[in-house]
Amino acid sequence: MKVFLAGIIQGSLSEARIHAQDWRTPIKRILAEHRPDAEVYCHYSLHPNSITYELPEIIETLSEGFQQAADCDLLIAYVPSASMGTAVEIYEAARNNAIVLTISPMAPNWVLRAYSDEILPDVEAFEQFIASGGLDKLVEQRK
Repeated sequence: MKVFLAGIIQGSLSEARIHAQDWRTPIKRILAEHRPDAEVYCHYSLHPNSITYELPEIIETLSEGFQQAADCDLLIAYVPSASMGTAVEIYEAARNNAIVLTISPMAPNWVLRAYSDEILPDVEAFEQFIASGGLDKLVEQRK
């Protein structure tokens, strides 16, 4: 199972800095524990200094990420606040029939509602969902 980790990096910040990326570690741990077959792709891990990129590299990096999202089986989106890049990744994954699990307090958001198979309020709820077989049920439904 190809898994894409999508999530806020710059969000709505008006200066050249990024949001904390510490959410990625527990998600990877949860997947390793409950879905050892998961082949996890973390775009941020490949581009930790992307905030310093110039336009040609920005476009190349965005395009690469959008393609990886389109090619995954499962996209896990961490969206504590609005994230334009994550919204595009969610859309690309959903339109290519990937399962989309979103971790966000923004459950009423139209993009999240329209393209997520499940919206979970926090990482703890995500872990409970995975541990209780919620993902397995979604995978079976897609077969």
